[in-house]
Amino acid sequence: MTKSDFRLGILGCGKWGLNHVRTANELFGVELALVADRNPLAADKVVQISRSIKFTSHPEEIIESRDINSVIVATPAETHFELARKLLQKGKNVLVEKPITLELSDARQLVALADEKKLKLMVGHVLLYHPAVLKLKELLTAGKIGKLQYIYSNRLNFGTVRTEENILWSFAPHDISIIQYLTGSKPESVSAKGASFLQENIEDSTITYLSFLGGIHAHIFVSWLHPFKEQRLVVIGDKGMIVFEDSAPKDKLRFYPKGFNRNGGRLEKFDGDFEVIRHDDKQPLAEEQLHFYKCVIENKQPLSDGKHALEVLEILKMAERSLKESGERNSKF
Repeated sequence: MTKSDFRLGILGCGKWGLNHVRTANELFGVELALVADRNPLAADKVVQISRSIKFTSHPEEIIESRDINSVIVATPAETHFELARKLLQKGKNVLVEKPITLELSDARQLVALADEKKLKLMVGHVLLYHPAVLKLKELLTAGKIGKLQYIYSNRLNFGTVRTEENILWSFAPHDISIIQYLTGSKPESVSAKGASFLQENIEDSTITYLSFLGGIHAHIFVSWLHPFKEQRLVVIGDKGMIVFEDSAPKDKLRFYPKGFNRNGGRLEKFDGDFEVIRHDDKQPLAEEQLHFYKCVIENKQPLSDGKHALEVLEILKMAERSLKESGERNSKF
């Protein structure tokens, strides 16, 4: 296949959907065949990106199109399953935004359908395409920090409060997908606790704890009740530590030669100056779309394929169940 064989449609022109439209227009030009949103007023926003982009308020035109072979689904999460299922049944490759679906059975059905049809099913865990995260994985594999011991992530902001989902579902999928990618394994156990301050039964702040084989542990702290934006991932090994701070204006990736050596029966600290790790300066969303394109054209397996997204959803479900159970226990006091 060649670039001219890639014909793209985009379903959904909300805030993030328009980011997809803008990026795809810059990357693919005329290969972006059609974008759709049931709200006809979205056409005005699409025109502001480019008058050459074709718009329809009938998503079925993309689903039924014989010309379009690949589709980005950037619609509300509750619509992901039905739209992705219809697109796969029509023989189209699909990049669906996270989460892949809301139910595990639906996600498994999509993975099986994509395998049966020999189509690409990719999920928009966009931070897996951040050059700093890719560099971090490379450094881990090369043994830069020695044996991996612990990962923790803070994703905090005084942000937009959702009414349809809690902070766990809104923020944590990013960090779960990164931790899955870095560890290359599923956790043995997952537990979570949280609190609702603004709306009943919708957690504004949660902490999720993950335990992996080999003694690796991780925790994820997410909140939209925080005085400032913080997006920080800390990866700790027995020879050093790496910090990825996406909210920092520069030097987002740093290596710290810090840790402890055992000398006889004593622990001795080693502590050196940090080293800034250079990485490509590329936009993660553009890299994600290019990866989707290459997977379609070159018949490659996506990094964030359906199986990876299914594992992320399984962990989310385990955390959600733990969150509910801890809330029920706490309510008895």
